[in-house]
Amino acid sequence: MDSATSNLDGPVDRAGIAAELERARADLHALLATASPAQLRAGSEGTRWTNEQLLFHMVFGFLVVRRLVPLVRFVSLLPEPVGRRFAHLLNAGQRPFHLINYLGSCGATLVFNHRRMGSLCDRTIAALTLRLHTEHERTLARGMPFPTSWDPYFSDVMTLAEVYAYPVQHYDHHRGQLTLPIQGVHWTPGRVRRAPGHP
Repeated sequence: MDSATSNLDGPVDRAGIAAELERARADLHALLATASPAQLRAGSEGTRWTNEQLLFHMVFGFLVVRRLVPLVRFVSLLPEPVGRRFAHLLNAGQRPFHLINYLGSCGATLVFNHRRMGSLCDRTIAALTLRLHTEHERTLARGMPFPTSWDPYFSDVMTLAEVYAYPVQHYDHHRGQLTLPIQGVHWTPGRVRRAPGHP
């Protein structure tokens, strides 16, 4: 077996991953439907973003994964040293990445504000779910090295199945940093581990 391929105990739980994607999508819409303009403009907890900017960043996690899926599918077929060098190169660029990551979510809400980010999330999750259900089992088991300095939910090697599951971890982490006074019905505080140092 290729060293970039993870061992799985059984078939990937596609239905479970899809259900988590749908839970996050429904929760986002509940937040967008009930938050007032003043609440959206308020600061979040532990980040420099407003609640609205943080909400977009949470959606952005799903957008990133849509772009990551073909990359993982390709790099996982290459010799492991190539993937390792690629991850090392990305790790070396962590400082500009985090700056761009921060500024990007600040600027993106000028276009994809609370009125438009819900439909963007809908389209993205629909595309991810459709692709997830058409992936070959062996493809879902393949993996590639990841730049762990970019996100604490990235591990040294991630399978394609883990990449599909990642954006909900990212969503839940940041969901706990919103200062919106509503809990919603699709999310429970503390449902995921908190990653130290995650913005």
